[in-house]
Parts: sequence; structure tokens; C-alpha cells
Amino acid sequence: MSDGREITPSDSDLPEIVRKVRARTPARLLVGRAGAAYRTGTQIELRQSFAAAKDAVRSELNLSQMFGDSFVREWSLFEVQTKARTKDEYLLRPDLGRHFDDASKSQIASRCPRECDLQLAMGDGLSVSAVAAQVPALFPLLAAGAKERSWEFGRSFVVRHCRVGILNEIGELLAPRVVILLIGERPGLATAESLSAYMSYQPDKSHTDANRNLVSNIHARGLSPGDAARRILALASQMLETQSSGYQLKAETSSPHAFGSCRSNSLALNEKSISNRRVKR
Repeated sequence: MSDGREITPSDSDLPEIVRKVRARTPARLLVGRAGAAYRTGTQIELRQSFAAAKDAVRSELNLSQMFGDSFVREWSLFEVQTKARTKDEYLLRPDLGRHFDDASKSQIASRCPRECDLQLAMGDGLSVSAVAAQVPALFPLLAAGAKERSWEFGRSFVVRHCRVGILNEIGELLAPRVVILLIGERPGLATAESLSAYMSYQPDKSHTDANRNLVSNIHARGLSPGDAARRILALASQMLETQSSGYQLKAETSSPHAFGSCRSNSLALNEKSISNRRVKR
């Protein structure tokens, strides 16, 4: 029976396989205990991570604060909004986050060219922190990759109170060949700064997750911006070549980076799997 003292395993006392696992995952494995409870340090770390996750969800998008004025000017970014008027409404009504309000539709139609090869948008999603942390490094790589491939790159914008389904309205408004949406993932206790890239070929109102592809877990301990850009551009090339996306596209990528999701290989989610998982993006 424990006497309540804090018991902490030393890395040198652990088997090599355990040390390797701990080095490759942010999960709290073999962190020690004080009696039947976590140690004080672990408890504090958990509370810090939980607070960061709450902040990521509740924070409001602000272009200047996220990217800085020079970045906004360099890429001629502008902000639009969905029909979700407040953060609370966005969280309670996912459907509203899939449609632009009327003023935003007018802005997009007047500022963005139609029928480009690649249209990129950024949405706050469920983590403003992820967008702020990952987009400044990833976005220029995607723009440069599009230029190298001689693709027409549309004017990008940022969407407040955004859900993944906004891809369909972007497709309806601008008729691009490929749409990329960089959006903050639902934060967890491992990280609150994980970004996803959802992609679709000629999306329209009929599209579901089955018609989309995904590169996820873009963050410091997951997929790096460079690796993410290569996967995203490779998927875009396949979409343009095959004129398809989602379940119709069989993507090929290199072996997975530690904690970088390989769902970019095959986010061809069928309706059955979507129903079972009850995804509400």
C-alpha cells in the first residue's frame, strides 16, 4: 500500500521501448504518482493544457493579432464571416458556420477572381491558436508551390466562425478547380495548436466529407509546415490531374511523420463512416 509519497520513474530506469514511446508522443505516459493521484507537477500541466484548449476555442479571430499587419498586407488578406454571429451561436449551431452571410458573399465575389486553379481560405474553426501558430509558415509555402507549378492562385481570405462545410459555398461562389481550407482543429490536452487542411475538387452544395481529402495534425509535434505543404500540393496535383477528390482519389504519400496524420492519404470518408462517427464539422 502506498504511503502517499510522490513516486517518479527515472528515464534511466525505464525499458528502452518505453523511453522511445515517450519521446514520440505528447501523451502522459508513466508520469509517476502521489498515492492514487497524479503528482502535483502533472496536475498543473493538465490544468495548463485544459486552459489553453478553452482559450483556443473561445478566442475571437483578429487578423492583425494573428498574423501581423505586414503579413496581411503582403498577401492582401481580408476577413469575412459566416451566418454564426457570435462564438456561442457558432458552437451551438454548426450549420450556420457552413454558410457565408450576405455581406461576405458580396465581398468574396467582388474581390476574388473566379475559376482559378487553386483557391485557399483560412478559417478559425475550433482553434484560433492553431491558425495563428501554423498559417504564417505554411501559407507562403503553398503560394510558392502553386507559383512553381504555374497554377493560378486565387486571392485568399480568412473566415470568422468557420466550419469545414464552407468549402461548398466557396466552390459555388468562385468556381475554382481546387479549394483548400486551413482550419483550426478541435484542441486537446496534447496541443491546442493543431491545424488541418481540408481539400476538394470543384466543391458545390452537393459535396459531403466523402468528396474531401484531409491533411491533419499540422503542429510542432506533428506534421511540420514543410511536410504539410508537400502533401497538400501533391494532393492538389492529383486532383487537377484526375479531376476528382475524396473517395474517388487514391492518394500516395511517403511514410508518416511521427504524429503527422496520414489521413491525407485517404480521407475518402464514406457516408456510413461519417454517420458512425457523427462528425459535425
